[in-house]
Parts: sequence; C-alpha cells; structure tokens
Amino acid sequence: MRVRDLLETARARLDRLDPQHAAEAVAHGALLIDTRCADDRRRTGTIPGSVHVPLSVLFWRLDGTSGHARPELADRSREVILMCADGFSSSLAAATLQDLGFPNSTDVVGGFNAWVASGLPVELAAG
Repeated sequence: MRVRDLLETARARLDRLDPQHAAEAVAHGALLIDTRCADDRRRTGTIPGSVHVPLSVLFWRLDGTSGHARPELADRSREVILMCADGFSSSLAAATLQDLGFPNSTDVVGGFNAWVASGLPVELAAG
C-alpha cells in the first residue's frame, strides 16, 4: 500500500470542509485545531480562535488517559476540524481521530494555505 492509498481511504470517510464552511462551523462551536509546527505558525500566521496542537502530539492531547490531554479536547462529540498547511496530513489525522472515538472529526480542504487564499482572517506574529 502507498501513502496515496491511505490518504484516499481516509478522505473517503471524511466530510471535508472548504475554508469558508470550516469558518462557519467554528463560528457555531466547532473546534479548529492547527497541527502545523510552531515555526510555520510564527512565519505564516495563525487563525483566530484556533487551538495549536502539533501533529506530533495530537493523539496524546486527545487521550484523557495519557496525562497530557487538553481539557478543551475532552468532549468526543464536539465537531473537531484539523488543519495542516495543505490538507494532506490533516486528512490522515482526522481519520485516526475517528478511529479513536471522535466521530465528528474532519479537516480543511487545502489546509491553511487555502484558508489564506480564501481571504479568511489570519493573525500574524508581532515582530
């Protein structure tokens, strides 16, 4: 199996959102998790109201038994929208979240770059 096959399988399970629909979902209570690394966020900006959980620790932050869980991630029924830079790793992660008991997990088509291209709000780091 190739990574492209894994990606296609993951995406077949997701109700992926374009940036505009993701923004609307967040306005109605969905949790937007930015999985990009801190350097990318500093360099390109952040989305107001998003929660930063790097992909490398995402699954531990969601597992209430890990000792490293984040309280805002405790509600497994909440809509969770993942965002990476381009919408590839976030698709794989969203499918894994569904496997871990977060049935309302999905991601943003095109990721952060599509969000920016859509003209949606971004906060740039001071400096």
